[in-house]
Amino acid sequence: MEVEVADPYVTNPGPIDGSVLYDQDKHVSTAVWEGQERGALRCHEHTSKLDQWTLTPKQIELVEKAGFGYLRSIPAISLDNPLISALVERWRRETNTFHLNVGEMTVTLKDVALLLGLAIDGEPVIGLTYTSCSSVCEKYLGRVPESGYTSGGMVKLSWLKEFFFHCPVDAPIEVTEQHTRAYLLYLVGSTIFSTTTGNKVPVMYLPLFEDFDRCGQYAWGAAALAFLYRALGNASLKTQSTISGCLTLLQCWSYFHLNVGRPKLNLDLMYDRFPFALRWKGKQSGSTANRDVVFYRKTLDSLKPCDVEWLPYRNLDSMVIPEHIKSSLILGRSKTMLICFDKAERHLPNRCLRQYGMLQSIPDDVERWERKSRGVDGGVDLSGKMEQELNEWMDRLLNIVDGDEGVDESEYMDWYLRITRKYIGRPISLSSEFRRTNTGLRDIAHIADTFSTKGLDPQQIESISRIRYIAHECLRDQIVGPVMVSTSSEVEAGKRARGKERIRRKGAGKRLRKDGVVQYNAISEDVQPQFYATAIGVDQLHLSHIDREMACAELYPVDDIAVSPVQLIHAADNDDDGENLQLCDAHIEVDQSELGYANGGEDNVPGDVAAEVDHEELKHIDGDHLNQEVNHVTGEEDVKGLNAADKVLDIRSSGPMVIDNVQCSPV
Repeated sequence: MEVEVADPYVTNPGPIDGSVLYDQDKHVSTAVWEGQERGALRCHEHTSKLDQWTLTPKQIELVEKAGFGYLRSIPAISLDNPLISALVERWRRETNTFHLNVGEMTVTLKDVALLLGLAIDGEPVIGLTYTSCSSVCEKYLGRVPESGYTSGGMVKLSWLKEFFFHCPVDAPIEVTEQHTRAYLLYLVGSTIFSTTTGNKVPVMYLPLFEDFDRCGQYAWGAAALAFLYRALGNASLKTQSTISGCLTLLQCWSYFHLNVGRPKLNLDLMYDRFPFALRWKGKQSGSTANRDVVFYRKTLDSLKPCDVEWLPYRNLDSMVIPEHIKSSLILGRSKTMLICFDKAERHLPNRCLRQYGMLQSIPDDVERWERKSRGVDGGVDLSGKMEQELNEWMDRLLNIVDGDEGVDESEYMDWYLRITRKYIGRPISLSSEFRRTNTGLRDIAHIADTFSTKGLDPQQIESISRIRYIAHECLRDQIVGPVMVSTSSEVEAGKRARGKERIRRKGAGKRLRKDGVVQYNAISEDVQPQFYATAIGVDQLHLSHIDREMACAELYPVDDIAVSPVQLIHAADNDDDGENLQLCDAHIEVDQSELGYANGGEDNVPGDVAAEVDHEELKHIDGDHLNQEVNHVTGEEDVKGLNAADKVLDIRSSGPMVIDNVQCSPV
């Protein structure tokens, strides 16, 4: 017999080999696969008010000395929260890379230098931590913020803007420097070091702005990337709903490398300017209003090699790149440790060699390292606690990775597909997958029921009995489980996941009067209305209605159709008016199944699809004895067209009956 080999990722999205992505259980993709949508992330970046600062020529000179002249020139860029959220679902903190189905990709030091114009070479950004703002603000800003503007070692951005946004042109140099430090703190707190608080920035950066010439010697670009890596890793956990860091960098990186959600630019922006993030400034044509997380997720799940730009900067004018930036681009291939105070993250270009025009080989295993967090004690010098990480950064030029021209990339892809998460969303709907599982369980149960135990030892016989028991128990649980209907939007799903709305976590919602409108709330995988057939889920299910005058009525098969609104058909006795159809205004997708209700009275309108059905239980009926048992109970001799593998009869009788040891109440 010829066996058809199915795609294993349809039911198991990976990783098949969990040695690399060892934190899969904590990752958001696990929750998404289980139907738990969190919606779009809240993106914290505060660039919209940067242009409200008025800087004097002297201040601009100091900002450029400090190394932030190019960052200052980048205007606010509208963030595409759903796109960022979908990218986060593909980020893995075990490797600090995006796991796409074409291979691993990441934001590198080269990207930071070219997109933001920040220095990626120099001294590590590290220093003292603070739990109070008063002393450090007084020393470097000449003013102490009121208690309402501070929280621990953080100060509100609004306080900085309120008191320092305008510096008099004729101000003394000390005042000018204080105003400039306040601006720099606001700048980094709004962009590269934006926090999930939404409106605060740590004051620990202020001492680094004391000497503007010395400030320009720090590797601010490397620190920005360390901060973004940490933010991506945190946001990729299924317990999180926000993301911080330089999201302008992330979004522009995506625009350059992936043909996903990329807007069309105005013609006057097509010429090359530095930094290259300016390529995406201004109003972009092409609406993305109808694109949600699910849209981008599906796009990334089906990403093709032609949708990837491995070398997006090669056609841009290199003459616009400053020499000090150009000379440091070699560090884009440095396998090193990135540092931003307490945040140390690995930079692993050896996993993304195609972003440097090289062939990708199977990379070395990533050494697990402890991600440290800032201590609570004020005045802590973090350099003493991060000696190993600092040593790796000092050796950054000694660890430049190279490719191998003789590499067979097919070997890499074979390895990669085993260790990665291929799909984030389900390729098939939950209802379809349930149907497949149900069919498989019935096949297993049938094999176990008919398997000959002749010649087997007691242990083998016990194993067969155990398999039979488990299969029948699973089938029984599927018959009596609840029905869930989803009509919620993605936004509502995200709100509920973040606790913004109270929902019932058991059952299918609030029970209303039988003649009322029924609403159902549940989170579906693809945020499309779906019917999760966990109450009655049998392939090609036919339910027949038997009234008092007929032993077997016409069967109504429903195969692979979507009904909206679903018409739940209930036949009532003596329905002279012909009003035997009741509509439940709920969008339900039914896969190869049909709901039928046996009715013995007048009041037959369902109040809730998931509610108990009075005096009735649907049970799986063993096909080997079905006709015999039916004839015995009903007295009918001619019941035709019944196949126990895919048909269930609602049988009306005057008293309780037993079919295959299952007691059925009278209807």
